[in-house]
Amino acid sequence: MMPDMLEVGTEAPSFTALDQDGQEVSLDDYRGKWVLQWWYVKASTPG
Repeated sequence: MMPDMLEVGTEAPSFTALDQDGQEVSLDDYRGKWVLQWWYVKASTPG
């Protein structure tokens, strides 16, 4: 089941992810700043 998509202009929910060096990064660390996040869905996977 796919989670609901956010509407344009909706505040992003808080989350924590690993950066390219394996360090935890939290969206809360960047509150009040512009943030750009992208990822490659099939990166490092066969096919």
